[in-house]
Order: sequence, then C-alpha cells, then structure tokens
Amino acid sequence: MKFLILVFLAVFPCLSGHSQESGTQAPIIFIYDASGSMWGQLAGKTKMEIASEVLTNAVNDLPENQQIGLVAYGHRNKGDCRDVEFLVDASEGTKPEFIAALHSIKPLGMTPLAYAASLVIDRLRKAKTKATVILVTDGIESCDGDICSLVTEAKSEGIDFRLHIIGFGLVEEDTEPLKCAAKAGEGRYFPASDAADLGAVLNVATASTVDQPKNNVSVSTLKNGKPIDALVEAYDIVAKRDPIRARTYGDMAYFYLPPSTYNFEVRPLEGSDMKTLTVSGIKSREDSLVHEEISFDGGKFGVSITNNGTYWDAMVKAIDQTGQVVASVRTYESTKEMEVNPGLYKITVQALAMNGLDTYAELENIAIDAGSTTPVSYDFQTGTAFIDARVGDKSIDSIVTITEASSGKNVAGGRTYDRGREFLLNPGTYRVKVAPIGAYKDRQPQTLTLEVKQSEKLVETLTF
Repeated sequence: MKFLILVFLAVFPCLSGHSQESGTQAPIIFIYDASGSMWGQLAGKTKMEIASEVLTNAVNDLPENQQIGLVAYGHRNKGDCRDVEFLVDASEGTKPEFIAALHSIKPLGMTPLAYAASLVIDRLRKAKTKATVILVTDGIESCDGDICSLVTEAKSEGIDFRLHIIGFGLVEEDTEPLKCAAKAGEGRYFPASDAADLGAVLNVATASTVDQPKNNVSVSTLKNGKPIDALVEAYDIVAKRDPIRARTYGDMAYFYLPPSTYNFEVRPLEGSDMKTLTVSGIKSREDSLVHEEISFDGGKFGVSITNNGTYWDAMVKAIDQTGQVVASVRTYESTKEMEVNPGLYKITVQALAMNGLDTYAELENIAIDAGSTTPVSYDFQTGTAFIDARVGDKSIDSIVTITEASSGKNVAGGRTYDRGREFLLNPGTYRVKVAPIGAYKDRQPQTLTLEVKQSEKLVETLTF
C-alpha cells in the first residue's frame, strides 16, 4: 500500500448552505489517506507523523476565518476500497477540531484514490460550486481507480475545481498518472522528497487556489533535452510590478501573469555550472495559455592540462563575453569537464606546483555549441633545479631565492633544511641566491646563474 494524502481545498456550500456570492475564500476540505503504508518511516519518523505535522502547520497558517473540513479514507477497514469518511464539516470545522481529528486517525487500509476523489467531486457537482484540490502521495492508486480519467470527465462537465498533486518520495516512473490528473485539473504536479519539501510545496499550492485567476502561462525548462528543476522569475517591464515567481520542479510550471510584457530570469536549481538565462519580451494574455520552453542545452569544455606532455594539476576558468567567470575546475592531474551555455569564452589556466614566468595561459574565443564537447588543452614546459648548501660533507639549512634573470622577478624560494631542495621551473635563465641560516647564519650568501632546459634536471651544490 502506498502513502497518500489527498488534500482538497474545496468549497462545499452543500455542507453549510452558504454560497460563494459573498466573495469570501472557499472553505478548505482536506481528504487524508490513512492507508497502511503511512506506518512506513522517513528520517526516523513515520509517514503518519510527518503528514500530521505538515498538515497541522499548513492549517495553522491559514487565515483565522478560513472554513476547514476533513475527510479520511483507509482508516477503519483493512482491504476495503470504499472506506471513506467525512470527519469534520467545513461549515462548522475549527482549527482545533480539525487538528484533533487529524491526529486521531490510525492508518490501516487501502488507497482508494479515485473513489475518494469521486465522492468529493460528486458533492461539488451537486452543490454546483468550486474547489481547489491538493493531492500529496508517496504512491499510486491501489483500488484500480483512474484519477486522471475521473478529473478529465469532471472538468468536461464544467465542474469548477483546481487540482494540485504533490509526489512525496515518488519514483519518476510512477508519476505519469498523477501529472496527467494535475494537468487535467488545471493545477500542477510537485515532487517532494521530505517533510521540508512537503511543507514548501503545500505553501505554493495553497497560494494557487481556484479563487485565483486561471493559469495563462506555462514554462518548461530543459537541459540537453531532459526536464530540469528551475526557478522562473517574471518581471513586468511595463507595469514594473514585483516579480512573480514559479518553479518547474523538473516538469512544467503553470501560473498566472496579469496581461503585460515580461522578461523571464530562469535559474537552474540542479547541480550544474549553467548560469541564469534571461528570456525577453514574453507577452501574457488573459484568456489564452502562453507556453515558453526554455533550453539550458549546454556544451562542455574537455580540459586537458599537461606539463612536458604529462597530465598536470591546474586551475582552469571559463570567462564569458561580459567578463564573468561562469565555470571553473581544478584538474588534479587528469582530464576534467566544465559545462556552460553555448557561446564564446576565454579560458584561463593557472598551473600549480611550478614556478617561472610561464605558469599562466589565456586561450581566447573558444566556442561552445549545445550538446557538444570542445577540447581545451595546454602544455606547460618545465625543468628542475636541485639546490643544496653544504659545509664539508654535510647539507645545511639555508634560504634559497630564485629570480628570473632578464626581468629580475622573484619566481621561487624556500628552505633547503638539511637535505637540499628541488624547484620546478619554466625553461629560462635564473639567478639563485643561497643564504645559510641556523648554526651557519654567519656565512656569507652565495649566488649563481642557472640555465633551465625543458625536461632536464640541474644539480647545484654550494659549499660554505
């Protein structure tokens, strides 16, 4: 059995005799799944505990004058696909009454998703009123019902409701019937992996009720042909109102934008070096759905940094045409990839653990195409110089300072201790100063000139 909470934010005048002509917010009816899988655990808590806590918080956050009701199913008879009960009447229910009833439910039975929904929709049909529906589930129908067909048929009759569905820890292959039902119900499908996600998406869903204008914009976000989770911020460039936000949750974001012209800023929320995209000049209309498919189809840099032909450790950055660093990677003596938006980039490479005037390189105007990998390689060149300071036949501690001969630039330095020291240097001419320290600090420093050649090793011993 699957864990399922059906949350119906609904208007039920048939329960109270009240109409919606007054313009007040619709009563809220929660239909709660008490199937046996509610005893399963997530992060040390039963699903029943998580659901009770999250729904309690959601109800407490509602306005004080909000009418609420509660329906449960699967809580009385094990194996009964008709076990549905209206527990709290929306016309009289209070927050304390709702919470008490919610916490008294003990999971037991089946998950008659479509049947429970059909009873609530039937009341809407008879009352000729509207509702908002929020379904939270960690599984699928267990009683052979078809929630998508049910919602589609109810909508074709003209029943006015909005359906949101939250998949709580669902695997992707189980979500298609739920996505179908949410779309048919003019709502959204949200994935949630834990209690925090569940609470967050409930807040989003309860803000998008049937009392709100119908959705007139849909946005899908893709990367290399696959849906990704992204945050969409719509900026009205005419009326200059506050941005309106929506999240795709790896599927489709539906929301309402007052008729105007907007710029969208779209930021991917999944792990990637992809940066925010701006899509300009999107026009929303009152009574027609505008769809935008926003592609983050990126390309990749395949980075190979070598030293004398051998893979080398380096810091590599990709800089876009505005001068912004959009991706970076450390190679750690292997090939690496950086993913970026299509375009032209400057690549900077800073070699690590080598010294000289040629440890940094810039590669200009490297083009990236969507869905492709562009190789980027650079080979640094070095030789080695081993410096040892000795008194008699014993190595002594000293300070070594190395400058590039023509520029006088200090490029390396360090202590020899009592064992000498090796320096990795770009090919070139260097002046080396060696100054004894410690017990031999009174000895005068010595200098020498070195000619470093690629892949060759020099050994220099200075005797004090």
